Order: sequence, then C-alpha cells, then structure tokens
Amino acid sequence: MKLASLKQGGRDGTLIVVARDLSCALRADGIAPTLQAALDDWQRIAPRLNALAESLQAGSAACSFALDFTALAAPLPRAYEFVDGSAYLPHVERVRKARGAEVPASFYTDPLMYQATSAGFYGPRDPVLAASEDWGIDMEAEVIVVTDDVPMGVTQAQASAHIQLVGLVNDVSLRNLIPAELAKGFGFLQSKPRSALSPVLVTPDELGAAWHGDKLHLPMRTWINGQWFGAAECGEDMQFSFAQLIAHAAKTRPLAAGTIIGSGTIANHDTARGASCLAEQRTVETLRDGRPSTPFLKFDDSVRIEITDAQGHSLFGAIEQRIARAPVSPGG
Repeated sequence: MKLASLKQGGRDGTLIVVARDLSCALRADGIAPTLQAALDDWQRIAPRLNALAESLQAGSAACSFALDFTALAAPLPRAYEFVDGSAYLPHVERVRKARGAEVPASFYTDPLMYQATSAGFYGPRDPVLAASEDWGIDMEAEVIVVTDDVPMGVTQAQASAHIQLVGLVNDVSLRNLIPAELAKGFGFLQSKPRSALSPVLVTPDELGAAWHGDKLHLPMRTWINGQWFGAAECGEDMQFSFAQLIAHAAKTRPLAAGTIIGSGTIANHDTARGASCLAEQRTVETLRDGRPSTPFLKFDDSVRIEITDAQGHSLFGAIEQRIARAPVSPGG
C-alpha cells in the first residue's frame, strides 16, 4: 500500500491511503488519524489500512478524491528520529580523495551515520528556505525506510522485519557551513536544515522484485532546473543494507516507531550515471579538472527527485521543490 498525509489536520497532518497509480486517495483517519499513530500500533493497524487500499485499488471505495500533490504534507510531517547514513562508499571515497584524505578502514565494515533533523519535514512541493545563497545550498537524493519499534541490540536479520515503509528524501545540506562545524568535532547543526520527503511512502511489497537484500534496486532520477542531473543505481555500490544501518543505529538504544533511516547520497563508481547531489558532481569535476564548475543552488532554482519502475510509473511521486529566500524574522 501507499500512504501519505494531507496538510490539513494539524502538525502531523491527516493520514490517507493512495492508489497505486497516484491518481486518487482515501482518507484513512477513521483507522488512524496520522501516520505516526498507525506506526505506533502497526501490527494491528496495517491490515486495516491494507484492506482500505485494496478497496481503493478495486474501485469499490466510496469518497475517494483526486490526489493533489500541493495539498500533501510530508507523509511523516515530523518524526521522532531521522538517522541518516552514508552507505555509498564511492561518494565517501571521492570526497576524501579530493581533499587528499584516506578513507579509514573502519568505513568498510562499520556504517557512518549521524542524527539528522526530524522535528519537521517539507512537503513534496514546499520550497526549500534559506537565508543566503552563500551557505552553499545543496540537494541530496536518498532512499529512506521507516521502522516500527526496534529493540535495542537487534541483529541484522531481525532488523529486516522492522522495515515497514520505503520512500525518498531530499536531504538538504548547506555545504559552505559544514567545514567549520565539523572542525569543532561535534557534528552537524546549522549545516543540516529541514529536508523534504516524497509524496508517499510505500510498503516494501509494493516494490516487487526491485526490493531485495534490504535495498532498492532502481535508478534515482534527478533534475536541476529541468535538466537531467543523474540516474545513479540505488542497489549498486551500497556498502551497507538498510537492515545493517538499522542494526547499527539500534546497537545501544531502541528506535521508536516512526524512525526514519536514510541511505545517504546515492552514488556509483560509474560517474557517467550522473550524481545525486551537487557536492558529488563538484568533487568529480575537481578530480578531473582541478576545480569544480557546477555551482550550488541559487534562489528560484528547481529540483526534481523521482524513482520509477521498469514501466516508467512513479513509485513514490516526485519531490519537486524550488529554492526560496527565507523570510526575515521580526527584529532580524
């Protein structure tokens, strides 16, 4: 099934079930008011949502309505946790090579992850707000999974069963703020603002053969200002599966239902497939030409992120955003 949230209904939106072709939807708030509420009681609620999705797909459901992407919030407008990884080692290897640094041996056996911003996510058509272009505004196209309650110390094999939903994220980064923050040795803060989620999240069974080994095996398609930017293969060159990422994150603590796990920027050894973030492309240019030529995003630039199946059907809907100047706060 495919699930989304309307903007109406408060900070956590209103849960809806969406048709497989993304054409129409049904309110599901009679079953669970929000997606977070559904995840909190997933084993009991999921079968009821699935039955509603089947009735929508069969055309037998009353009260369906045409899906308006501009009316959608993020499927999880806010989440208890967003733990983002960097599972694609070609990206890590290139970035470090460009600055003359070696990849630590542990990176090949131990996932690199950090605690990301989760208190609010942009909807799939909301603008990305930034106060300055000088911050180095970047997009990062990633796959995410959403878990139910994950016990502390879960094994990789056990973690696989806790993956309940799959989707996309535009993990916004402010590249020019990152070096000074990381130099302090305490991680990201100002350099990682709010991100955007795909219009819908889907259960893994919706993905068919494209979901196996706890990875999504399809190209991540990205465009900037309407121009093709990349189609990196999500299932290729992913050093750590989502089950491994979950087990790593849960080693010393349980994960609450509704935790989002990110793959990190999709990147392949084959650079002809393009990139999934501007920093990646700029690194390729630096290694090839001695300096980057692709600029970071400017105000009014647009970004599109989407994954389609083998027949060209959009699986999660597209994230389509423009970059906008953040309003000045009173007294600012």
